[in-house]
Amino acid sequence: MPMFAPSRPQDRPVFDASFQASFVELLAWRRDVRRFRRDEIPEALLGSLLDLTALAPSVGNCQPTRWVRVDDPGRRTAITANFETANKAALGTYDGERAQTYARLKLEGLREAPVHLAVFCDEGTPQGHGLGVLTMPQTRRYSAVCALHTFWLAARTHGLGVGWVSILDPASIAATLDIPADWSFIAYLCVGWPQEEHLAPELEREGWQARTAHSLLRR
Repeated sequence: MPMFAPSRPQDRPVFDASFQASFVELLAWRRDVRRFRRDEIPEALLGSLLDLTALAPSVGNCQPTRWVRVDDPGRRTAITANFETANKAALGTYDGERAQTYARLKLEGLREAPVHLAVFCDEGTPQGHGLGVLTMPQTRRYSAVCALHTFWLAARTHGLGVGWVSILDPASIAATLDIPADWSFIAYLCVGWPQEEHLAPELEREGWQARTAHSLLRR
């Protein structure tokens, strides 16, 4: 468990205009990466990034996120086959020009990424003593997503890219990785050094979907 100890814990940190501008750049350059170099990631770096995820918010401080590193070639092959089956089914739901656009999108980096991480939520964790989940148990899963996003941003500060592969059958993932029955599958991440850098998401560059601002309702 990492220990986050500011030099003067009684003082609130000051995030000046320069830091704020850099943070905006970090968010803009986060990007979902699908094209990776095969260079290895230093183990110490990967470990420190995973440690930082303990700083992410979690309901009741239950820390339900469970990380599974997938190194076994056979399991990786099974995950890739899982994607190919799901991707073929997804392609079949589109017609015409939209189908052609979908077919040319690169939607994963499973073969190239040096590190594969599966993210799960431990639905049965005793941590947190059930605080905040009686009426909304799904907040445990939201907490795992917060940890995932924290990892993603931290990785980007070191030049690493992360790709979220969502075109997968969750039940098959659980069987392939032999995980506990009360862990819910959240995400499968490819992690590595990007082959190229882009400010605009690939889905925008390929004409699939432009980014739009979130709406705000007031009541």
